[in-house]
Amino acid sequence: MVVFENKAILKLLLVCLFVQFSFSAANFFRPFNVTYDHRALIIDGKRRMLISGGIHYPRATPQMWPDLIAKSKEGGADVIESYTFWNGHEPVRGQYNFEGRFDLVKFVKLVGDNGLYFLLRIGPYVCAEWNFGGFPVWLRDIPGIEFRTDNEPFKREMQRFVTKIVDLMREEKLFSWQGGPIILLQIENEYGNMEGSYGQKGKEYVKWAANMALGLGAGVPWVMCKQTDAPGDIIDTCNNYYCDGYKPNSPSKPTIWTENWDGWYTSWGGRLPHRPVEDLAFAVARFFQRGGSLMNYYMYFGGTNFGRTSGGPFYITSYDYDAPIDEYGLRSEPKWGHLKDLHAAIKLCERALVAADSPQYMKLGPRQEAHIYWENTQSTVLNTTLSESQSACSAFLANIDEHNTVTVTFRGKSYSLPPWSVSILPDCSNVAFNTAKVGAQTSVKLVENALSPKISAPELVMTKNEVSSISESWMSVKEPIGIWSESNFTVQGLLEHLKVTKDESDYLWHMTRIYVSDDDVAFWEENKVSPTLVIDSMRDVLRIFINGELMGSVSGHWVKVVQPVQFQQGYSDLMLLSQTVGLQIKTGYVCPQYLNIIF
Repeated sequence: MVVFENKAILKLLLVCLFVQFSFSAANFFRPFNVTYDHRALIIDGKRRMLISGGIHYPRATPQMWPDLIAKSKEGGADVIESYTFWNGHEPVRGQYNFEGRFDLVKFVKLVGDNGLYFLLRIGPYVCAEWNFGGFPVWLRDIPGIEFRTDNEPFKREMQRFVTKIVDLMREEKLFSWQGGPIILLQIENEYGNMEGSYGQKGKEYVKWAANMALGLGAGVPWVMCKQTDAPGDIIDTCNNYYCDGYKPNSPSKPTIWTENWDGWYTSWGGRLPHRPVEDLAFAVARFFQRGGSLMNYYMYFGGTNFGRTSGGPFYITSYDYDAPIDEYGLRSEPKWGHLKDLHAAIKLCERALVAADSPQYMKLGPRQEAHIYWENTQSTVLNTTLSESQSACSAFLANIDEHNTVTVTFRGKSYSLPPWSVSILPDCSNVAFNTAKVGAQTSVKLVENALSPKISAPELVMTKNEVSSISESWMSVKEPIGIWSESNFTVQGLLEHLKVTKDESDYLWHMTRIYVSDDDVAFWEENKVSPTLVIDSMRDVLRIFINGELMGSVSGHWVKVVQPVQFQQGYSDLMLLSQTVGLQIKTGYVCPQYLNIIF
Protein backbone atom coordinates (compact mmCIF):
# COMPACT_ATOMS: atom_id res chain seq x y z
CA MET A 1 0.00 0.00 0.00
CA VAL A 2 1.31 3.45 -0.94
CA VAL A 3 0.34 6.51 1.10
CA PHE A 4 0.73 9.93 -0.58
CA GLU A 5 1.41 12.71 1.86
CA ASN A 6 2.05 15.32 -0.80
CA LYS A 7 -1.18 16.22 -2.64
CA ALA A 8 0.80 17.90 -5.46
CA ILE A 9 2.57 14.62 -6.22
CA LEU A 10 -0.77 12.77 -6.22
CA LYS A 11 -2.30 15.28 -8.65
CA LEU A 12 0.74 15.02 -10.93
CA LEU A 13 0.51 11.24 -11.01
CA LEU A 14 -3.20 11.37 -11.76
CA VAL A 15 -2.57 13.78 -14.63
CA CYS A 16 0.17 11.51 -15.97
CA LEU A 17 -2.13 8.49 -15.74
CA PHE A 18 -4.93 10.36 -17.51
CA VAL A 19 -2.62 11.52 -20.30
CA GLN A 20 -1.25 8.02 -20.73
CA PHE A 21 -4.77 6.53 -20.79
CA SER A 22 -5.98 9.12 -23.29
CA PHE A 23 -3.03 8.45 -25.57
CA SER A 24 -3.56 4.70 -25.44
CA ALA A 25 -7.28 5.02 -26.07
CA ALA A 26 -6.59 7.04 -29.22
CA ASN A 27 -4.55 4.21 -30.72
CA PHE A 28 -6.36 1.58 -32.74
CA PHE A 29 -3.25 -0.61 -32.94
CA ARG A 30 0.09 -0.79 -31.28
CA PRO A 31 2.16 1.51 -33.53
CA PHE A 32 3.75 -0.45 -36.37
CA ASN A 33 5.74 0.19 -39.50
CA VAL A 34 4.74 -0.77 -43.03
CA THR A 35 7.36 -1.66 -45.62
CA TYR A 36 7.42 -4.12 -48.49
CA ASP A 37 9.54 -6.54 -50.43
CA HIS A 38 9.02 -8.29 -53.76
CA ARG A 39 6.42 -10.62 -52.25
CA ALA A 40 4.09 -8.53 -50.09
CA LEU A 41 3.53 -5.62 -47.79
CA ILE A 42 5.40 -6.14 -44.53
CA ILE A 43 3.24 -5.09 -41.59
CA ASP A 44 4.93 -4.94 -38.22
CA GLY A 45 7.75 -7.09 -39.58
CA LYS A 46 5.54 -9.76 -41.14
CA ARG A 47 4.44 -10.35 -44.72
CA ARG A 48 0.69 -10.29 -45.17
CA MET A 49 -1.82 -11.47 -47.77
CA LEU A 50 -4.56 -8.86 -47.69
CA ILE A 51 -8.19 -8.65 -48.83
CA SER A 52 -9.50 -5.11 -49.24
CA GLY A 53 -13.00 -3.77 -49.78
CA GLY A 54 -13.77 -0.44 -51.44
CA ILE A 55 -16.26 1.83 -49.65
CA HIS A 56 -16.50 5.48 -50.70
CA TYR A 57 -17.54 7.30 -47.54
CA PRO A 58 -19.54 10.09 -49.33
CA ARG A 59 -21.62 7.47 -51.15
CA ALA A 60 -23.20 6.38 -47.87
CA THR A 61 -24.64 8.23 -44.92
CA PRO A 62 -22.54 8.34 -41.73
CA GLN A 63 -25.28 6.30 -40.06
CA MET A 64 -24.55 3.49 -42.52
CA TRP A 65 -20.79 3.46 -42.04
CA PRO A 66 -20.53 1.21 -38.93
CA ASP A 67 -22.69 -1.51 -40.45
CA LEU A 68 -20.92 -1.37 -43.81
CA ILE A 69 -17.53 -1.72 -42.15
CA ALA A 70 -18.79 -4.55 -39.92
CA LYS A 71 -20.24 -6.44 -42.90
CA SER A 72 -16.94 -6.01 -44.76
CA LYS A 73 -15.01 -7.44 -41.83
CA GLU A 74 -17.47 -10.31 -41.47
CA GLY A 75 -17.03 -11.00 -45.18
CA GLY A 76 -13.29 -11.45 -44.73
CA ALA A 77 -11.84 -7.99 -45.47
CA ASP A 78 -8.59 -6.95 -43.79
CA VAL A 79 -8.52 -3.48 -45.35
CA ILE A 80 -11.03 -0.78 -46.30
CA GLU A 81 -10.20 1.38 -49.33
CA SER A 82 -11.50 4.78 -50.37
CA TYR A 83 -10.66 7.72 -52.56
CA THR A 84 -10.75 11.26 -51.21
CA PHE A 85 -13.05 13.69 -53.02
CA TRP A 86 -11.49 17.12 -53.51
CA ASN A 87 -14.64 18.89 -54.70
CA GLY A 88 -16.52 17.62 -51.65
CA HIS A 89 -13.77 18.64 -49.23
CA GLU A 90 -12.98 22.03 -50.77
CA PRO A 91 -16.09 23.27 -52.61
CA VAL A 92 -14.75 26.83 -52.40
CA ARG A 93 -11.03 27.46 -52.60
CA GLY A 94 -9.61 27.59 -49.08
CA GLN A 95 -12.91 26.62 -47.42
CA TYR A 96 -12.80 23.00 -46.28
CA ASN A 97 -15.60 20.58 -45.51
CA PHE A 98 -14.95 17.51 -43.38
CA GLU A 99 -18.45 17.08 -41.98
CA GLY A 100 -21.39 14.77 -42.59
CA ARG A 101 -20.79 12.41 -45.49
CA PHE A 102 -17.37 14.01 -45.98
CA ASP A 103 -16.14 13.36 -42.44
CA LEU A 104 -13.09 11.43 -43.59
CA VAL A 105 -11.49 11.38 -40.15
CA LYS A 106 -14.56 9.81 -38.56
CA PHE A 107 -14.73 7.17 -41.30
CA VAL A 108 -11.06 6.19 -40.96
CA LYS A 109 -11.41 6.00 -37.19
CA LEU A 110 -14.44 3.70 -37.52
CA VAL A 111 -12.34 1.43 -39.71
CA GLY A 112 -9.62 1.39 -37.07
CA ASP A 113 -12.19 0.69 -34.34
CA ASN A 114 -13.06 -2.50 -36.21
CA GLY A 115 -9.43 -3.64 -36.29
CA LEU A 116 -9.13 -3.13 -40.06
CA TYR A 117 -6.42 -1.38 -42.05
CA PHE A 118 -7.03 1.51 -44.45
CA LEU A 119 -5.91 2.21 -48.03
CA LEU A 120 -6.36 5.93 -48.70
CA ARG A 121 -6.26 6.89 -52.37
CA ILE A 122 -5.80 10.66 -52.34
CA GLY A 123 -5.50 11.20 -56.08
CA PRO A 124 -6.67 13.98 -56.08
CA TYR A 125 -8.05 13.10 -59.51
CA VAL A 126 -10.17 10.04 -58.80
CA CYS A 127 -12.45 9.47 -61.83
CA ALA A 128 -14.78 7.12 -59.88
CA GLU A 129 -17.73 8.19 -62.04
CA TRP A 130 -17.82 11.19 -59.73
CA ASN A 131 -18.68 14.68 -60.92
CA PHE A 132 -15.66 16.30 -62.63
CA GLY A 133 -13.51 13.35 -61.55
CA GLY A 134 -13.36 14.78 -58.03
CA PHE A 135 -11.84 18.11 -59.08
CA PRO A 136 -13.53 21.27 -57.78
CA VAL A 137 -14.96 23.34 -60.63
CA TRP A 138 -13.26 26.49 -59.33
CA LEU A 139 -9.98 24.90 -60.37
CA ARG A 140 -10.82 25.74 -64.00
CA ASP A 141 -10.84 29.46 -63.25
CA ILE A 142 -7.23 29.65 -62.08
CA PRO A 143 -5.27 31.62 -64.70
CA GLY A 144 -2.96 29.53 -66.87
CA ILE A 145 -4.03 26.19 -65.43
CA GLU A 146 -3.85 22.92 -67.35
CA PHE A 147 -4.95 19.78 -65.54
CA ARG A 148 -2.75 16.77 -64.80
CA THR A 149 0.44 17.80 -66.54
CA ASP A 150 3.67 19.65 -65.84
CA ASN A 151 1.81 22.90 -65.19
CA GLU A 152 2.80 25.10 -62.25
CA PRO A 153 -0.68 26.45 -61.34
CA PHE A 154 -2.13 22.93 -61.32
CA LYS A 155 0.78 21.40 -59.41
CA ARG A 156 0.58 24.16 -56.82
CA GLU A 157 -3.12 23.50 -56.16
CA MET A 158 -2.72 19.72 -56.22
CA GLN A 159 0.16 19.82 -53.74
CA ARG A 160 -1.80 22.10 -51.45
CA PHE A 161 -4.75 19.65 -51.27
CA VAL A 162 -2.66 16.48 -50.97
CA THR A 163 -0.63 18.13 -48.20
CA LYS A 164 -3.86 19.10 -46.44
CA ILE A 165 -5.05 15.48 -46.39
CA VAL A 166 -1.72 13.99 -45.29
CA ASP A 167 -1.32 16.62 -42.55
CA LEU A 168 -4.88 15.97 -41.34
CA MET A 169 -4.26 12.22 -41.12
CA ARG A 170 -1.02 12.85 -39.25
CA GLU A 171 -2.64 15.32 -36.83
CA GLU A 172 -5.35 12.74 -36.05
CA LYS A 173 -2.69 10.02 -35.54
CA LEU A 174 -4.17 7.80 -38.23
CA PHE A 175 -0.99 6.46 -39.84
CA SER A 176 0.21 3.00 -38.84
CA TRP A 177 3.37 4.24 -37.13
CA GLN A 178 1.09 6.36 -34.91
CA GLY A 179 -1.16 3.44 -34.03
CA GLY A 180 -3.68 4.26 -36.76
CA PRO A 181 -5.12 2.08 -39.53
CA ILE A 182 -3.62 3.74 -42.64
CA ILE A 183 -1.06 1.42 -44.22
CA LEU A 184 -0.99 2.62 -47.83
CA LEU A 185 -1.55 5.82 -49.83
CA GLN A 186 -2.13 6.53 -53.50
CA ILE A 187 -1.08 9.53 -55.58
CA GLU A 188 -2.71 10.28 -58.97
CA ASN A 189 -5.06 7.74 -60.55
CA GLU A 190 -4.79 5.73 -63.78
CA TYR A 191 -2.67 8.48 -65.31
CA GLY A 192 -0.95 5.95 -67.54
CA ASN A 193 -4.11 5.90 -69.67
CA MET A 194 -3.47 9.48 -70.80
CA GLU A 195 0.17 10.21 -70.05
CA GLY A 196 1.19 9.75 -73.68
CA SER A 197 -1.10 12.54 -74.84
CA TYR A 198 1.00 15.02 -72.82
CA GLY A 199 4.35 13.87 -74.22
CA GLN A 200 7.40 14.77 -72.16
CA LYS A 201 5.34 17.04 -69.90
CA GLY A 202 3.34 13.98 -68.85
CA LYS A 203 6.49 12.10 -67.90
CA GLU A 204 7.77 15.06 -65.91
CA TYR A 205 4.44 15.33 -64.13
CA VAL A 206 4.59 11.69 -63.01
CA LYS A 207 8.06 12.22 -61.54
CA TRP A 208 6.96 15.40 -59.83
CA ALA A 209 3.82 13.79 -58.34
CA ALA A 210 5.85 10.88 -56.97
CA ASN A 211 8.52 13.09 -55.43
CA MET A 212 5.93 15.46 -54.01
CA ALA A 213 4.06 12.60 -52.33
CA LEU A 214 7.18 10.99 -50.91
CA GLY A 215 8.36 14.35 -49.62
CA LEU A 216 5.32 14.71 -47.36
CA GLY A 217 6.74 12.26 -44.84
CA ALA A 218 3.60 10.17 -44.43
CA GLY A 219 5.65 7.20 -43.26
CA VAL A 220 3.76 4.55 -45.26
CA PRO A 221 4.25 3.32 -48.85
CA TRP A 222 2.66 5.08 -51.83
CA VAL A 223 1.18 3.48 -54.93
CA MET A 224 0.25 4.63 -58.43
CA CYS A 225 -2.34 2.55 -60.26
CA LYS A 226 -2.10 1.85 -63.98
CA GLN A 227 1.28 3.56 -64.01
CA THR A 228 3.93 1.24 -65.44
CA ASP A 229 6.58 3.97 -65.24
CA ALA A 230 5.97 4.70 -61.55
CA PRO A 231 9.28 5.95 -60.10
CA GLY A 232 11.42 3.70 -57.93
CA ASP A 233 9.89 4.17 -54.49
CA ILE A 234 6.29 4.17 -55.74
CA ILE A 235 4.55 0.79 -56.22
CA ASP A 236 2.77 0.50 -59.57
CA THR A 237 -0.48 -1.44 -59.28
CA CYS A 238 -3.10 -3.10 -61.46
CA ASN A 239 -6.72 -2.06 -62.16
CA ASN A 240 -8.70 -4.56 -64.24
CA TYR A 241 -11.10 -7.49 -64.24
CA TYR A 242 -8.14 -9.91 -64.11
CA CYS A 243 -4.71 -9.11 -62.70
CA ASP A 244 -3.18 -12.56 -62.21
CA GLY A 245 -0.64 -11.90 -64.96
CA TYR A 246 0.39 -8.47 -63.71
CA LYS A 247 3.96 -7.80 -62.64
CA PRO A 248 5.19 -4.49 -61.21
CA ASN A 249 7.97 -2.58 -62.93
CA SER A 250 10.61 -3.66 -60.42
CA PRO A 251 11.45 -7.07 -58.90
CA SER A 252 11.62 -5.36 -55.52
CA LYS A 253 7.92 -4.38 -55.53
CA PRO A 254 4.94 -6.59 -54.53
CA THR A 255 2.01 -7.33 -56.84
CA ILE A 256 -1.00 -5.26 -55.77
CA TRP A 257 -4.47 -5.12 -57.35
CA THR A 258 -6.01 -1.75 -56.45
CA GLU A 259 -9.21 -2.22 -58.46
CA ASN A 260 -10.86 -5.57 -59.00
CA TRP A 261 -13.99 -4.56 -60.91
CA ASP A 262 -16.68 -6.80 -59.44
CA GLY A 263 -19.34 -5.02 -61.50
CA TRP A 264 -19.63 -1.72 -63.34
CA TYR A 265 -21.43 1.60 -63.20
CA THR A 266 -24.79 2.20 -64.90
CA SER A 267 -25.70 4.82 -67.50
CA TRP A 268 -29.17 6.25 -68.08
CA GLY A 269 -31.12 3.86 -70.29
CA GLY A 270 -28.39 1.24 -70.06
CA ARG A 271 -28.57 -2.30 -68.77
CA LEU A 272 -27.64 -3.10 -65.19
CA PRO A 273 -24.13 -4.62 -65.31
CA HIS A 274 -23.62 -7.98 -63.63
CA ARG A 275 -20.45 -9.96 -63.02
CA PRO A 276 -21.09 -13.56 -61.96
CA VAL A 277 -19.53 -14.35 -58.61
CA GLU A 278 -18.01 -17.53 -60.04
CA ASP A 279 -15.92 -15.45 -62.43
CA LEU A 280 -15.05 -12.91 -59.75
CA ALA A 281 -13.92 -15.63 -57.35
CA PHE A 282 -11.89 -17.26 -60.14
CA ALA A 283 -10.09 -13.95 -60.78
CA VAL A 284 -9.26 -13.47 -57.09
CA ALA A 285 -8.04 -17.04 -56.62
CA ARG A 286 -5.86 -16.80 -59.74
CA PHE A 287 -4.35 -13.56 -58.46
CA PHE A 288 -3.18 -15.12 -55.21
CA GLN A 289 -2.30 -18.35 -57.00
CA ARG A 290 0.17 -16.55 -59.25
CA GLY A 291 1.90 -14.41 -56.66
CA GLY A 292 -0.46 -11.55 -55.82
CA SER A 293 -0.44 -10.11 -52.32
CA LEU A 294 -3.14 -7.41 -51.88
CA MET A 295 -6.46 -7.36 -53.75
CA ASN A 296 -9.07 -4.61 -53.45
CA TYR A 297 -12.68 -4.98 -54.60
CA TYR A 298 -13.89 -1.98 -56.54
CA MET A 299 -16.47 -1.81 -55.07
CA TYR A 300 -17.29 -3.87 -51.97
CA PHE A 301 -20.08 -1.38 -51.35
CA GLY A 302 -20.93 1.02 -54.16
CA GLY A 303 -23.61 3.20 -52.63
CA THR A 304 -25.36 6.27 -54.01
CA ASN A 305 -24.35 9.39 -55.91
CA PHE A 306 -26.19 11.83 -53.68
CA GLY A 307 -27.22 15.24 -54.93
CA ARG A 308 -25.39 16.17 -58.11
CA THR A 309 -22.27 14.08 -57.53
CA SER A 310 -22.81 11.66 -60.45
CA GLY A 311 -20.14 11.84 -63.10
CA GLY A 312 -20.96 11.75 -66.73
CA PRO A 313 -22.27 12.02 -69.09
CA PHE A 314 -25.50 10.26 -68.17
CA TYR A 315 -24.50 8.22 -65.10
CA ILE A 316 -27.40 7.35 -62.82
CA THR A 317 -27.52 8.25 -59.13
CA SER A 318 -27.19 4.63 -58.05
CA TYR A 319 -23.61 3.39 -57.74
CA ASP A 320 -24.63 -0.11 -56.70
CA TYR A 321 -21.88 -1.56 -58.94
CA ASP A 322 -23.21 -5.11 -58.48
CA ALA A 323 -21.07 -5.11 -55.34
CA PRO A 324 -21.16 -7.72 -52.54
CA ILE A 325 -23.01 -5.15 -50.39
CA ASP A 326 -25.76 -3.43 -52.37
CA GLU A 327 -26.69 0.24 -52.54
CA TYR A 328 -28.88 -0.04 -49.44
CA GLY A 329 -26.26 -1.76 -47.30
CA LEU A 330 -27.73 -5.26 -47.67
CA ARG A 331 -25.72 -8.34 -48.48
CA SER A 332 -26.00 -9.18 -52.16
CA GLU A 333 -26.20 -12.94 -52.33
CA PRO A 334 -24.73 -15.21 -53.44
CA LYS A 335 -21.86 -12.78 -54.15
CA TRP A 336 -21.18 -11.74 -50.56
CA GLY A 337 -21.38 -15.28 -49.13
CA HIS A 338 -19.36 -16.97 -51.88
CA LEU A 339 -16.57 -14.41 -51.55
CA LYS A 340 -16.59 -14.81 -47.77
CA ASP A 341 -15.92 -18.53 -48.24
CA LEU A 342 -13.18 -17.72 -50.74
CA HIS A 343 -11.47 -15.33 -48.35
CA ALA A 344 -11.56 -17.92 -45.57
CA ALA A 345 -9.86 -20.46 -47.85
CA ILE A 346 -7.16 -17.96 -48.85
CA LYS A 347 -6.52 -17.14 -45.18
CA LEU A 348 -5.94 -20.83 -44.52
CA CYS A 349 -3.13 -20.62 -47.08
CA GLU A 350 -1.55 -17.42 -45.77
CA ARG A 351 1.16 -19.12 -43.74
CA ALA A 352 2.53 -20.83 -46.82
CA LEU A 353 1.86 -17.89 -49.14
CA VAL A 354 3.93 -15.45 -47.10
CA ALA A 355 6.71 -17.96 -46.41
CA ALA A 356 7.50 -18.70 -50.06
CA ASP A 357 9.26 -16.13 -52.21
CA SER A 358 7.61 -17.65 -55.26
CA PRO A 359 5.42 -20.65 -56.05
CA GLN A 360 6.46 -23.86 -57.72
CA TYR A 361 4.65 -24.37 -61.00
CA MET A 362 3.29 -27.70 -62.18
CA LYS A 363 1.55 -28.47 -65.48
CA LEU A 364 -1.53 -30.66 -64.93
CA GLY A 365 -2.97 -30.72 -68.46
CA PRO A 366 -3.30 -28.68 -71.67
CA ARG A 367 -5.13 -25.88 -69.85
CA GLN A 368 -4.72 -26.99 -66.26
CA GLU A 369 -1.97 -26.01 -63.85
CA ALA A 370 -0.96 -25.94 -60.20
CA HIS A 371 0.98 -23.47 -58.11
CA ILE A 372 2.40 -24.77 -54.85
CA TYR A 373 3.57 -22.75 -51.85
CA TRP A 374 5.40 -24.15 -48.85
CA GLU A 375 7.53 -22.94 -45.98
CA ASN A 376 10.57 -25.14 -46.49
CA THR A 377 11.74 -24.26 -49.98
CA GLN A 378 14.11 -27.21 -50.00
CA SER A 379 11.19 -29.69 -49.96
CA THR A 380 9.86 -31.29 -53.10
CA VAL A 381 6.07 -31.56 -53.23
CA LEU A 382 5.25 -32.38 -56.82
CA ASN A 383 4.02 -35.95 -56.64
CA THR A 384 5.34 -37.00 -53.28
CA THR A 385 4.18 -36.78 -49.70
CA LEU A 386 5.49 -33.90 -47.64
CA SER A 387 8.38 -34.71 -45.38
CA GLU A 388 7.86 -34.56 -41.63
CA SER A 389 9.89 -31.34 -41.51
CA GLN A 390 7.48 -29.60 -43.85
CA SER A 391 5.28 -27.38 -41.69
CA ALA A 392 3.01 -25.71 -44.24
CA CYS A 393 2.03 -26.38 -47.84
CA SER A 394 -0.78 -24.89 -49.90
CA ALA A 395 -1.74 -25.41 -53.51
CA PHE A 396 -4.02 -23.85 -56.13
CA LEU A 397 -5.25 -26.08 -58.95
CA ALA A 398 -6.63 -24.15 -61.93
CA ASN A 399 -8.67 -25.19 -64.94
CA ILE A 400 -8.64 -22.30 -67.42
CA ASP A 401 -10.71 -24.24 -69.95
CA GLU A 402 -13.96 -22.26 -70.19
CA HIS A 403 -16.15 -25.18 -71.30
CA ASN A 404 -14.99 -28.55 -69.99
CA THR A 405 -14.70 -30.21 -66.59
CA VAL A 406 -11.33 -31.92 -66.30
CA THR A 407 -9.99 -34.51 -63.85
CA VAL A 408 -6.34 -33.99 -62.95
CA THR A 409 -3.85 -35.87 -60.82
CA PHE A 410 -1.93 -33.96 -58.20
CA ARG A 411 0.41 -35.65 -55.70
CA GLY A 412 -1.16 -39.01 -56.36
CA LYS A 413 -4.78 -37.92 -55.92
CA SER A 414 -7.48 -37.16 -58.50
CA TYR A 415 -9.30 -33.82 -58.52
CA SER A 416 -12.28 -32.83 -60.66
CA LEU A 417 -11.99 -29.22 -61.80
CA PRO A 418 -15.10 -27.51 -63.24
CA PRO A 419 -14.62 -25.19 -66.23
CA TRP A 420 -12.95 -21.86 -65.49
CA SER A 421 -12.31 -22.62 -61.85
CA VAL A 422 -9.66 -22.82 -59.16
CA SER A 423 -9.58 -25.36 -56.33
CA ILE A 424 -7.78 -24.20 -53.18
CA LEU A 425 -5.97 -26.84 -51.12
CA PRO A 426 -4.69 -25.21 -47.90
CA ASP A 427 -2.84 -28.41 -46.94
CA CYS A 428 -1.88 -29.48 -50.49
CA SER A 429 -4.34 -32.35 -50.17
CA ASN A 430 -7.92 -31.44 -49.30
CA VAL A 431 -10.07 -29.01 -51.30
CA ALA A 432 -11.38 -26.24 -49.06
CA PHE A 433 -12.97 -24.22 -51.84
CA ASN A 434 -13.67 -24.26 -55.56
CA THR A 435 -14.50 -20.95 -57.23
CA ALA A 436 -17.20 -22.43 -59.48
CA LYS A 437 -19.11 -24.23 -56.73
CA VAL A 438 -21.37 -21.70 -55.03
CA GLY A 439 -22.57 -22.70 -51.59
CA ALA A 440 -24.22 -19.38 -50.66
CA GLN A 441 -27.70 -19.52 -52.20
CA THR A 442 -29.68 -16.85 -50.35
CA SER A 443 -31.20 -14.36 -52.77
CA VAL A 444 -34.07 -12.77 -50.78
CA LYS A 445 -32.96 -9.56 -49.12
CA LEU A 446 -34.46 -8.62 -45.79
CA VAL A 447 -35.11 -5.06 -44.74
CA GLU A 448 -36.30 -3.65 -41.45
CA ASN A 449 -38.87 -1.06 -40.50
CA ALA A 450 -40.39 0.07 -37.25
CA LEU A 451 -43.36 -2.33 -37.25
CA SER A 452 -42.04 -5.47 -38.90
CA PRO A 453 -38.43 -6.28 -38.00
CA LYS A 454 -37.92 -8.65 -40.92
CA ILE A 455 -40.01 -8.54 -44.06
CA SER A 456 -38.99 -8.98 -47.66
CA ALA A 457 -38.53 -5.97 -49.93
CA PRO A 458 -41.65 -6.72 -52.04
CA GLU A 459 -43.72 -6.99 -48.86
CA LEU A 460 -42.36 -3.67 -47.62
CA VAL A 461 -43.50 -1.95 -50.79
CA MET A 462 -47.02 -3.26 -50.21
CA THR A 463 -47.05 -2.32 -46.51
CA LYS A 464 -48.90 0.87 -45.59
CA ASN A 465 -48.38 2.34 -42.17
CA GLU A 466 -47.75 5.65 -40.50
CA VAL A 467 -43.97 5.33 -40.53
CA SER A 468 -43.62 4.21 -44.13
CA SER A 469 -41.22 6.32 -46.16
CA ILE A 470 -43.08 5.51 -49.37
CA SER A 471 -44.93 8.54 -50.71
CA GLU A 472 -48.64 8.03 -51.31
CA SER A 473 -48.96 11.11 -53.51
CA TRP A 474 -46.91 12.86 -56.15
CA MET A 475 -46.61 16.55 -56.87
CA SER A 476 -45.58 18.06 -60.17
CA VAL A 477 -44.22 21.54 -60.79
CA LYS A 478 -44.36 23.19 -64.21
CA GLU A 479 -41.70 25.81 -64.71
CA PRO A 480 -42.11 28.58 -67.26
CA ILE A 481 -40.16 28.33 -70.50
CA GLY A 482 -37.34 30.82 -70.77
CA ILE A 483 -35.51 33.19 -68.48
CA TRP A 484 -37.53 33.93 -65.37
CA SER A 485 -35.23 33.96 -62.34
CA GLU A 486 -33.92 37.07 -60.61
CA SER A 487 -30.30 36.17 -61.49
CA ASN A 488 -30.61 36.85 -65.23
CA PHE A 489 -28.31 39.30 -67.01
CA THR A 490 -27.62 40.58 -70.51
CA VAL A 491 -24.42 39.96 -72.44
CA GLN A 492 -23.35 40.12 -76.06
CA GLY A 493 -22.63 36.66 -77.47
CA LEU A 494 -22.81 33.22 -75.84
CA LEU A 495 -21.13 32.29 -72.58
CA GLU A 496 -19.73 28.93 -71.62
CA HIS A 497 -22.12 27.06 -69.33
CA LEU A 498 -19.77 26.46 -66.37
CA LYS A 499 -18.37 29.96 -66.41
CA VAL A 500 -21.87 31.14 -65.54
CA THR A 501 -23.24 28.37 -63.32
CA LYS A 502 -20.01 27.40 -61.50
CA ASP A 503 -21.62 23.95 -61.39
CA GLU A 504 -24.27 25.15 -58.95
CA SER A 505 -26.97 24.20 -61.48
CA ASP A 506 -27.28 21.79 -64.37
CA TYR A 507 -29.33 24.28 -66.40
CA LEU A 508 -28.67 27.56 -68.16
CA TRP A 509 -31.07 29.53 -70.35
CA HIS A 510 -29.86 31.62 -73.31
CA MET A 511 -32.35 33.92 -75.07
CA THR A 512 -32.23 36.30 -77.99
CA ARG A 513 -34.93 38.07 -80.01
CA ILE A 514 -34.93 37.76 -83.80
CA TYR A 515 -36.82 39.93 -86.27
CA VAL A 516 -38.11 38.24 -89.45
CA SER A 517 -39.03 40.67 -92.23
CA ASP A 518 -41.40 40.28 -95.18
CA ASP A 519 -38.35 39.96 -97.42
CA ASP A 520 -37.05 37.05 -95.34
CA VAL A 521 -40.32 35.16 -95.67
CA ALA A 522 -40.47 35.89 -99.42
CA PHE A 523 -36.92 34.62 -99.86
CA TRP A 524 -37.68 31.33 -98.09
CA GLU A 525 -40.80 30.74 -100.10
CA GLU A 526 -39.19 31.63 -103.43
CA ASN A 527 -36.16 29.38 -102.85
CA LYS A 528 -38.13 26.63 -101.03
CA VAL A 529 -35.81 26.76 -98.04
CA SER A 530 -36.29 27.25 -94.32
CA PRO A 531 -34.03 28.76 -91.66
CA THR A 532 -31.61 26.47 -89.85
CA LEU A 533 -29.96 26.93 -86.47
CA VAL A 534 -26.30 25.87 -86.48
CA ILE A 535 -24.21 25.52 -83.32
CA ASP A 536 -20.63 24.48 -83.98
CA SER A 537 -20.07 22.58 -80.72
CA MET A 538 -22.07 21.49 -77.67
CA ARG A 539 -22.43 18.82 -75.00
CA ASP A 540 -24.31 17.25 -73.05
CA VAL A 541 -27.92 18.27 -73.78
CA LEU A 542 -29.35 21.24 -75.65
CA ARG A 543 -33.04 22.08 -76.06
CA ILE A 544 -34.23 24.64 -78.61
CA PHE A 545 -37.40 26.71 -78.13
CA ILE A 546 -39.04 29.35 -80.30
CA ASN A 547 -41.76 31.44 -78.69
CA GLY A 548 -42.09 28.85 -75.93
CA GLU A 549 -42.49 25.88 -78.31
CA LEU A 550 -39.91 23.07 -78.30
CA MET A 551 -38.29 22.84 -81.75
CA GLY A 552 -35.82 20.06 -81.01
CA SER A 553 -33.40 18.47 -78.55
CA VAL A 554 -29.81 17.38 -79.10
CA SER A 555 -27.58 15.30 -76.86
CA GLY A 556 -24.06 14.11 -77.35
CA HIS A 557 -20.40 14.60 -76.71
CA TRP A 558 -19.05 17.66 -78.52
CA VAL A 559 -21.42 17.46 -81.47
CA LYS A 560 -22.38 20.05 -84.07
CA VAL A 561 -26.03 21.10 -83.99
CA VAL A 562 -27.95 21.59 -87.24
CA GLN A 563 -31.60 22.18 -86.37
CA PRO A 564 -34.30 23.40 -88.85
CA VAL A 565 -36.51 26.02 -87.19
CA GLN A 566 -39.68 27.93 -88.00
CA PHE A 567 -39.98 31.66 -87.37
CA GLN A 568 -43.09 33.76 -87.61
CA GLN A 569 -43.11 37.08 -89.39
CA GLY A 570 -42.14 39.78 -86.94
CA TYR A 571 -40.34 39.23 -83.64
CA SER A 572 -39.59 35.73 -82.29
CA ASP A 573 -37.87 34.67 -79.09
CA LEU A 574 -35.15 32.05 -79.66
CA MET A 575 -34.33 30.27 -76.41
CA LEU A 576 -31.64 27.67 -75.78
CA LEU A 577 -31.53 25.53 -72.64
CA SER A 578 -28.10 23.95 -72.05
CA GLN A 579 -27.95 21.10 -69.58
CA THR A 580 -25.14 19.18 -67.90
CA VAL A 581 -25.57 15.52 -66.97
CA GLY A 582 -22.38 14.93 -65.00
CA LEU A 583 -19.02 16.55 -65.69
CA GLN A 584 -16.08 14.74 -67.23
CA ILE A 585 -12.64 15.90 -66.33
CA LYS A 586 -11.25 16.77 -69.77
CA THR A 587 -14.48 17.97 -71.33
CA GLY A 588 -16.50 18.90 -68.30
CA TYR A 589 -18.91 21.54 -69.49
CA VAL A 590 -21.64 22.40 -71.95
CA CYS A 591 -20.46 25.05 -74.35
CA PRO A 592 -22.50 26.22 -77.34
CA GLN A 593 -19.40 27.95 -78.69
CA TYR A 594 -20.73 29.53 -81.85
CA LEU A 595 -24.28 30.09 -82.96
CA ASN A 596 -25.34 30.89 -86.49
CA ILE A 597 -28.78 31.06 -88.07
CA ILE A 598 -28.69 30.26 -91.76
CA PHE A 599 -31.49 31.79 -93.80
